[in-house]
Amino acid sequence: MPLTRRRRDDFEDSRVYEYPQHLRQAIEDAPTGAGVYTFHGQAGDLPLYIGKSINIRARLLSHLRTQDEARMLRQTQRISHIRTAGEIGALLLEARMIKAQHPLFNQKLRRNKQLCSLQMAGGVPEVVYSKDIDFATQPDLYGLFASRHAALDALRAIADQNKLCYGPLGLEKLPPGKACFRAAIRQCAGVCRGDETPHDHRERLFTSLLALRVECWPFGGAVGLVERDQDFTQIHVVNHWCYLGSAPTADQARQLSSMAAGFDADGYKILCRPLLTQSVEVLAL
Repeated sequence: MPLTRRRRDDFEDSRVYEYPQHLRQAIEDAPTGAGVYTFHGQAGDLPLYIGKSINIRARLLSHLRTQDEARMLRQTQRISHIRTAGEIGALLLEARMIKAQHPLFNQKLRRNKQLCSLQMAGGVPEVVYSKDIDFATQPDLYGLFASRHAALDALRAIADQNKLCYGPLGLEKLPPGKACFRAAIRQCAGVCRGDETPHDHRERLFTSLLALRVECWPFGGAVGLVERDQDFTQIHVVNHWCYLGSAPTADQARQLSSMAAGFDADGYKILCRPLLTQSVEVLAL
C-alpha cells in the first residue's frame, strides 16, 4: 500500500544518511572567503559538484548538513577549492568550470550550442541564433533562450499577458479577413478585426519586449573588472560578455585580453547589471 511504501522510503533515507566524517578535515581547512569549491569522486578524480560562495567554509558546512545531498556526499572522496577576490570572480569561475568539466550533480550552466533570441524583422519577431550573428554587438535583440521552442513560448506568454494577436506575431496563420479565436474570447485586443490599428499593436509589442532587451557590449574591446580582498587583488578580463580569465596585475590581464571572445550567455547574466550600473571598478585594457 502507498502508506507502507512511504514509511519504507522514509526509513531507508534515515538509515543510509550518515554525517560524512571523512570530509570534516577538508571543511576545517577551507577558507572563509569567496571562491569556488569542487566535490571530487573516486574514479579519475571525477568532479561530482562545483559550487561557489562568498564564504567557502560556511557553504561546505551547509552541504554536509543537508540530508538530501547524502548520495553525493557518500561518493565524495575529497574537496578542493580555489579562492577569488570577490563574488563576481567566484560566479565567473564557477560558470567556466561547470561548462568545462560537466560535474555529475550540476544541472545548470551547461554549454548551450543553440542559444537564440528574438529580433524584429519587418515588424514581426523572428528567432535568430548566436551561431549566425554576434549577440554582443547586434542591437535590438530580446531575450536569451536555450531553443527556438523556448523563444516562441516566451513570445506567446508576452502575447497572452498583453492581449497581443498571434497572427501579426507569426504565431498563428489567420485566414484573410478573419479575426482570431482569442479576439472572440477577449484574450486579443482585436487588431485582427480592426479594434486597434497595426501601429498601436506594434507599439504595444515593442513596449512589452523592452524588459527582455539584450544589451550590447558597452566597450570597444576587453576590460578588466577589479575585485579586492584583504589577501589579494584580481582583475577579471572580459570581452563581449565573455570571461577570459583573471590575473593579479594589469600587465598580466592585458595578455589575456588578446584572446578570442564570443558572446557568452552566462557571462552576460553575471556581468550585465554590475557593469551597466557601474557598481564594479573597470580597468581599460
